[in-house]
Amino acid sequence: MDAIQQHMIDSCRAAQRGEPAPPLPGRHDWAVVREARDRARFDAVIAGRPARGLRWAALRSLIARSRGTGGCGAPGHSPAGPAESR
Repeated sequence: MDAIQQHMIDSCRAAQRGEPAPPLPGRHDWAVVREARDRARFDAVIAGRPARGLRWAALRSLIARSRGTGGCGAPGHSPAGPAESR
């Protein structure tokens, strides 16, 4: 039985009992995703970790490692730009 069939059975049962029909399947999916994200941020704050920016920081770290640059302080790179590194 899939979600639509279950919804049809639940709707029929609700109509027989005089109750409001249940929401359509998938109607509140994005709300659940937002709640899970908010919960993860809350847990991070409670644990003393930064609540935001973790994904981007991890992505930047992976890109820097794959390029072998090690970040801005790598040899051959100057904070002033390429013209100043000569």
